[in-house]
Amino acid sequence: MITAIIQIRCSRELIPQTAEAIAELPGIAEVYSVSGDYDLMAILKVKSFDDIAGSVTEQMVKIPGIVRTNTISAFRVYSKTDKEAGFTLGGA
Repeated sequence: MITAIIQIRCSRELIPQTAEAIAELPGIAEVYSVSGDYDLMAILKVKSFDDIAGSVTEQMVKIPGIVRTNTISAFRVYSKTDKEAGFTLGGA
């Protein structure tokens, strides 16, 4: 599974509606309202890099309120939960 973090700048008056619409897209695990240069952060989990392109450039562009996106592809995960789960996979 490939994870991408998508930073989203929105029209201020449409942030809640935009966040809800993004959350409904296939592959979106979570959407966060954040402070800083962007208004929202979405966590996308897909099977291929082509799926990232489809989600961001084909589906998200249709959502009213999105002004700009910046997509960050994750290479590895460093998480206590994931490390613990890895020890139980395929083990005897």
